[in-house]
Amino acid sequence: MKIVSTIARYLLGLMFTVFGLNGFLNFIPAPPPANPLALQFFGAVSMSHFAAFFFAVQLIGGLLLLSGFFVPLALTLLAAELYNILAFHLTLSPGIAPALVAVVLWILVFLQYRESFRGILAAKPAQS
Repeated sequence: MKIVSTIARYLLGLMFTVFGLNGFLNFIPAPPPANPLALQFFGAVSMSHFAAFFFAVQLIGGLLLLSGFFVPLALTLLAAELYNILAFHLTLSPGIAPALVAVVLWILVFLQYRESFRGILAAKPAQS
């Protein structure tokens, strides 16, 4: 399981690093979305510069996963990104398969680092 998790960590890190960089450098041009609401959403996100934060978190999370340092932090950051990606594809744009691949990879990495999240996932956390 450790080998599978390590491979998943590298794949997920590579995925988020490439797409995070693409948000800044636009080396993988994407066709405009077919849904007019998705087009309005992208317009608002890009004109408000919110996209820069979104892509920066993707890039930082991806680089952390690739480096192997602060992996639980990277998983936490990328969980929020994955939620937003899934919500967008479920509500505004069809084609959820790449997002589901990323979720499966995230789960595989999470399973390796689940002890790091024990306090967060406790119903009654320990108090100091």
